[in-house]
Amino acid sequence: MSTPQTHDQKLREVLIERYASLGRSGLRQRLRFYAKRLSWLTVVNGSYLVKRLFDIVAAAILLVLLLPVFTGVALLIRLESPGPVLFRQTRVGRWGQLFTMWKFRSMYIDAEERKAALMAQNEMAGGVIFKMKDDPRVTRVGRFIRKTSIDELPQLWNVLVGDMSLVGPRPPVPSEVDQYSLSDRRRLEVIPGITCIWQISGRSEIPFDQQVELDVQYIESQSLATDIKILLKTVPALLLGTGAY
Repeated sequence: MSTPQTHDQKLREVLIERYASLGRSGLRQRLRFYAKRLSWLTVVNGSYLVKRLFDIVAAAILLVLLLPVFTGVALLIRLESPGPVLFRQTRVGRWGQLFTMWKFRSMYIDAEERKAALMAQNEMAGGVIFKMKDDPRVTRVGRFIRKTSIDELPQLWNVLVGDMSLVGPRPPVPSEVDQYSLSDRRRLEVIPGITCIWQISGRSEIPFDQQVELDVQYIESQSLATDIKILLKTVPALLLGTGAY
């Protein structure tokens, strides 16, 4: 016959065994969770490191090889119209971070002041981005370098310093981001790029909402192989000038 003390002792042993087992099980679950999280972080950071290394090497090589082009374009711009050769503009990067983006100047120096009077003639569906096929602010040299996207080449410097990537959603200006919906803001989840998936699929002829859809598709499936494929398709797209103005 068991005494109350014996019963209490057995109850304590049962409780200790039960909760000790739960503790070991919980520990195993936590360890599995941390292992999965570490694995995920390793894959993500590793992919970013590979992409960044590729950007640095490619941008550095292109800056050296394209130096004669830079010199020739700079001379043509200065000969046609007064003002600086390069145009700088504040753009919105990853997670809303502001940075200075560089381009060859393709417009007259009073272009920003004249933009307000032209807003009613915006030809971009959706109204967030301003585009005109026959924009009177664009110079003759500007039309050529915009058609071939030569005006974007100075952004190789942005890639080199880490503001941009070779491939990624195009960086918007702050006034455009102010008009973004919550779904549009997904474009800001990655580092912006010089070229992107919609630039090889029609460029300015693609409405803004479809640009966002294509950018989100890229974000969800991006890889180095995808970037290389987009870069290879960018070359013929630039040569043909399809959808560029």
